[in-house]
Amino acid sequence: MNILILGSGGREHALAWAALQNPKCDKLIVAPGNAGIAQIADCADLDIEDGGAVVTFAEENSIEFVIVGPEAPLAAGVADRLRDAGLLVFGPSAEAARLEASKSFTKEICDAANAPTAAYGHFTDADSAKAYVRAQGAPIVVKADGLAAGKGVIIAETVAEAEAAIDDMFGGAFGGAGAEVVIEEFMTGEEASFFVLCDGTDVLPIGTAQDHKRVGEGDTGPNTGGMGAYSPAPVMTEAVTQKAMDEIIKPTMAEMAKRGTPFQGILFAGLMIEDGQPRLVEYNVRFGDPECQVLMMRLGAQAFDLLHACAEKRLSEAPVNWADDHAMTVVLASKGYPGPYEKGSVISGLEGLPEDSFRMMFHAGTTEKDGKIIASGGRVLNATARGATLQEARDRAYEQVDAVDWPQGFHRRDIGWRAL
Repeated sequence: MNILILGSGGREHALAWAALQNPKCDKLIVAPGNAGIAQIADCADLDIEDGGAVVTFAEENSIEFVIVGPEAPLAAGVADRLRDAGLLVFGPSAEAARLEASKSFTKEICDAANAPTAAYGHFTDADSAKAYVRAQGAPIVVKADGLAAGKGVIIAETVAEAEAAIDDMFGGAFGGAGAEVVIEEFMTGEEASFFVLCDGTDVLPIGTAQDHKRVGEGDTGPNTGGMGAYSPAPVMTEAVTQKAMDEIIKPTMAEMAKRGTPFQGILFAGLMIEDGQPRLVEYNVRFGDPECQVLMMRLGAQAFDLLHACAEKRLSEAPVNWADDHAMTVVLASKGYPGPYEKGSVISGLEGLPEDSFRMMFHAGTTEKDGKIIASGGRVLNATARGATLQEARDRAYEQVDAVDWPQGFHRRDIGWRAL
């Protein structure tokens, strides 16, 4: 098959790597891709949020299957345009993608489906949002309603901090994403990421992971898009997983279908688990980044078969074969991230790194210039490995990290600490 993957991050590098393990993959194009992806696939310069341009490109290049990586093209309706043109696509419609694109929409769905989640308020002006915060007290969670690339969530320890976050959001700190704000009860417990394929009718859980959102060691400092992850998440026991399916995932999918907007793609549920009871933190409508990297490392070639079955609405006959293994990914980011950071520094030490089914350095924010790898983003590399134990996966991941010579970068040394 001729396959097109849309996106340019570590998630898309991992998806491309997994697709290439599968004998069904004849030709792979990634748009726009990055320097690491360019080493294993063809990259194309394409505006991936322009549905018409993506359709034209797919037709001109005899593409048979399109996998949409990031959330922005999904929210922009690119999957709809591809389906309208008769192309096979992995990714939900724009209407179904509102589960990520609008926090208030997700809350409305949870209310209708009776799915356990945090108590909340939804606001379109700062004054009423602040009044709610003062009435509720702190700690409290302030979220930009729209897409903010994983950064539009502030966990405020004090009322003053919450009010400042409200001012920032309504003041345009997250662009259009902060034009409306959702304020939530602060939930305690342990967070986990749960990934479920949905084909509009059937659902198939395909793995769990735990992400490290805070920039600093010991989970301190501001939220980021994720500084590392590991899979599986020990807190997601069989009982918790079943509860999440029965009380959260299946009722949500039924409600979406009832509304005439069935969900087709990967549903990524961020869960908070306390005393064996999962509650929904948020939905994403694409693979997490960096969770995708550990899932692809563990799934390997079958990942492509699962996505293909999902797109063709054949999930009821698709099995997931899990090895009894563990995977970890460590993010190498530009100094200053998630705040302002410099681009353009040269990264050395990548040339001799082993690349096999146990170790991969997935690229996120890289470009190639004069034969050198240049940092061009906040999160730049994902040192990813798997092993029979989490400790073995960790050791292999940090071996890769330590081989990289990049003084302008930084990383956390404690990824996986909760489980280890």
